[in-house]
Amino acid sequence: MKALVTGGAGFIGSNLTDELISQGYEVTVLDNLSTGKEENLNPKARFVKADITNLEEIKPHFIGIDYVFHCAALPRVQLSIEDPITSHNININGTLNVLLAAKEAKVKRLVYSASSSAYGDASVMPLTENLLPAPMSPYGLQKYVGEHYARLFSLLYGLETVSLRYFNVYGPRMAFTGAYTTVIAVFLKQNKEDKKLTITGDGTQTRDFTFVTDVVRANIAAATSTKVGQGQVINVGAGDNHTVNEVAAKISADSEHIAARIEPHDTLADTSKAKELLDWQPEINFDAGIEKTINWFKAL
Repeated sequence: MKALVTGGAGFIGSNLTDELISQGYEVTVLDNLSTGKEENLNPKARFVKADITNLEEIKPHFIGIDYVFHCAALPRVQLSIEDPITSHNININGTLNVLLAAKEAKVKRLVYSASSSAYGDASVMPLTENLLPAPMSPYGLQKYVGEHYARLFSLLYGLETVSLRYFNVYGPRMAFTGAYTTVIAVFLKQNKEDKKLTITGDGTQTRDFTFVTDVVRANIAAATSTKVGQGQVINVGAGDNHTVNEVAAKISADSEHIAARIEPHDTLADTSKAKELLDWQPEINFDAGIEKTINWFKAL
């Protein structure tokens, strides 16, 4: 089987590429290396340096592909606020191009990396897929629009699609720079530099931290499940959450509180739909995942 991973030099995309190759897939990685890293590229993958905002450039590389995993994005909340045009072009126009290329090449299925940021600041937990989204940033809106484009391509053109709403993914190869680094990455970097960990607000806000290998497993399950393919939207999370204060305490006792920012106070995934449709459930709990991440970071 042949798979194409957009953003395959990035955090999630490169971990996904490695697992696909280990399972015997022939993998093409399509990445412009704007945020991805060459050192993340699997040498057994075919690498194409190309930009998803250029439809004619990417179209030839979808021919003969069975499964497309669309991980490429500009996942930066603050940047999307400061420069919504650039993020719109990549996250919406780029996604449309990937869908068009996949449709024309008649690929079997496309799995879209969506985001729990579509939910916004919901007051009812856990977050279920039937909640009305209310994104709080252009990025969250852009990822939500991508879900609807995927659904429409299934409805109108017969392209099988499924969208996975990720919750706060962390683990090896996570980004430590840029405007959208997870709080875990920020804390690890600050601790390494002998700085105080900066906790925004009172630190009681919670996040559903999801280990990257669980996200990888969900992607492959979404590509192969016989129960999806019509544009379904499915949560991919750990199904539990932890406060920012808890996370800080696992990394360093030296911390300080800084001004709060506009963000959802809590996230918590209801993963029952993933279990039903994908036969998937998370395997890595937070204690095990944070230990794996800390050990990886120490080895850098």
